[in-house]
Formats: sequence, structure tokens, C-alpha cells
Amino acid sequence: MADVRRFKNRAQAGKLLAKALGAYAHQPDTIVLGLPRGGVPVAFAVAMSLELALDVLLVRKLGLPYQPEYAIGAVGSGGVRVLQPGVPGLMGVTQEQVDAIAARELSEIERRARLYRGGRPQPPLAGRTVLVVDDGIATGSTMQAAVEVVRSQGARHVVVAAPVAPPETLAALAPLADELVCLAAPPFFRAVSQWYDCFDQTGDEEVQELLTMAWRAELDRRPDIQLRQPQQLRQPNREDET
Repeated sequence: MADVRRFKNRAQAGKLLAKALGAYAHQPDTIVLGLPRGGVPVAFAVAMSLELALDVLLVRKLGLPYQPEYAIGAVGSGGVRVLQPGVPGLMGVTQEQVDAIAARELSEIERRARLYRGGRPQPPLAGRTVLVVDDGIATGSTMQAAVEVVRSQGARHVVVAAPVAPPETLAALAPLADELVCLAAPPFFRAVSQWYDCFDQTGDEEVQELLTMAWRAELDRRPDIQLRQPQQLRQPNREDET
């Protein structure tokens, strides 16, 4: 584990993280999955540096009803739900409130899946090594849900990777992943943004742009996957022009 450090921005953090993940470079059975939205720029830098495939893993935090930034759990694709210990009941949160928040966040997952992928299918994970990347980990509930999602889809080897996280969260996540890679584990951790000089909000358009760039790069590296891509990512052939 590296000493406590700050990062200039997500792109720089991703390049540093890629160095720590160098053993996975150029492996065709390995895929990088970024957690939208802030994790995608970090994951993009990792994937481009290591020449790996990139996609998104759609997981959403469940926020406290009257303090949404405080995570009480997370949900992910396929109905995966992870709750913090004591929920429902913690701070007066009821089961009905949990269900309502989860339904809203699952709806957002569906919206983002349509927005980010369009007609592109979800990548198969069975038998693959999966690097799950975020820009930082706070409580760990979102990352725990992410790990459960990729496990449920048959991933062979799961690596949790982030630039920064508190030591207690890393200790809780360690038994869930096959490998845990984190560049900094500051003992006095308040928020992920605290460890970045620039932590601007990542928008949907930036996520779409980075994914498109990564998918085009994958096509250049692996022409054999051309037929599995949506029409807008393929070069037109003569039938397309007629």
C-alpha cells in the first residue's frame, strides 16, 4: 500500500492505478469495469494504459432519506441489494423507505444502461478476470454490490481497484475480492473528494464519450469482435451504403 497521497484528477489517478495493475496488461480474458459516473474516467485511464477492454458496471448507492450522501446500502444490475448493518432500523429508516429508494435507483440503473450502451450488449463476464474500478471507496457498500454482481455473472477472478479508501473499508472488502489494489489508505478519511485537487462532477456525456473511445480502441486491437458491436461503432460496408 502506498503512502497517503493526493491526486491531481481522475485521469492521473487512473494512470497511477494502472501501474499497480500492470500484471493484467494485454490479457484478452481481462476486462475493466468502471462504476459510473466518477469511476469511469479512472477506469478509462486503466484500460487504455493496459490495453484492456472497458465497460461500465451499473451500481447505485442507496442514500439516507433525509441525507442522500450518507450511504445505507447499494443496488446493482440483476436485483443485487446490499444494506449496511442495522438497515432497516438504522436512524429510523423503515423497510418501506428502503424499498422505495431501491426502486428509484434501479430505475436509474435501467436509464443509464440504455443511455451508455444503446444497442451494445452487456459484455460476458463468465470465466474472465474483472477489474472493478472506482475513483474512491467510502463506506464500501457500492463496491460490495458491484462485486456481488460480477460474481453472479460468473467472473473467475475479481479485483477491486481504487486510488483511495479508508483502512476499515478496505479491511471489510478484502475477503470479498480475490485481490484488492488501492494506492492510498488515509486514516483520517471524510470523503473521496478530499483526496483530489480536481474532483468535478462526471456527466453522462463524458461517460458516453470515454466508453465510445474505449470501444473503438478495442475494435482496433481486435478486429474479430467487429460483428458484435452496434452499428454506430462499425465502419460502413457496401451493403450499408446501398
